[in-house]
Amino acid sequence: MTATPGLLEYCDPHAWPVHHFGLPAPRWNALAGKAVWVTGAGTGFGAAIATALAAAGGHPILTGRRREKLEDAREAMRIFGVDPAAAMVLPCDVRDEMQLASATSEIARRFEALFGLVICAALPQVGPTPRPLADSSLESWRAMLDTNVTAPWLTARAALPLMLGARQVRMVLLTSEAGWAATPGFGPYNISKAALNALGMSIAAETAAQNSAADVQINVLNPGEARSEMNRGSTVSPYTAVAMTLALLSHPLGGPNGYFFARDGRHLEFAYAKAWGKPLLP
Repeated sequence: MTATPGLLEYCDPHAWPVHHFGLPAPRWNALAGKAVWVTGAGTGFGAAIATALAAAGGHPILTGRRREKLEDAREAMRIFGVDPAAAMVLPCDVRDEMQLASATSEIARRFEALFGLVICAALPQVGPTPRPLADSSLESWRAMLDTNVTAPWLTARAALPLMLGARQVRMVLLTSEAGWAATPGFGPYNISKAALNALGMSIAAETAAQNSAADVQINVLNPGEARSEMNRGSTVSPYTAVAMTLALLSHPLGGPNGYFFARDGRHLEFAYAKAWGKPLLP
């Protein structure tokens, strides 16, 4: 495993004007003016990443099913000294093709190009049960897979044409270490994250193969556990995932595509997936 020297996993997000989450000035400035679509942006990792993008001068597009949560997340940017006017609230159920088509049309209308996509929306398993794979209903199984696998595929598919028009693709899919686990009681969730890992690696390879003239960088990030609406007991800030997300989004030409990373800067390797063997930050 390779590390990422200079990464600031734990830092005070209020002090972003000083540390820029560990990004050197050229990388921080590279995000200015860029439109980045963030799903699951009403709470947790999504809200934190959207706030950091706005702090860098970008134009985060906050998507989720509940407009009130998205508006709250945008307004909360003021707490960090960030002007929420740069952020766009775009409610959408990313499991719905028609709603996604409408959302992408609105993004295309508002912005000259879409620079990046960060997929944070996910459904947790509601408490461990002894035999979820044996006892769960088909309805609950479909809900898990629809949100954690089908929705990311649909969102990526909808967003790619908006990014490929500028021949530059930046996509980060947030996964979980459950994707490499077989924890009893969490089978459906484990499977959904394993499938998300395969989706990220596969769509990276397919997009690059079909668009050789484009700078394609699609990667998967394990953000670990943090405090969120679905994990209220955690004392870890969701801003711990910001540094690696920004490091991936801001990478210049020739960056990683189809690789796996952890929020602490590790470059992950498993089975056929090799570790990115170059520094992410200069």
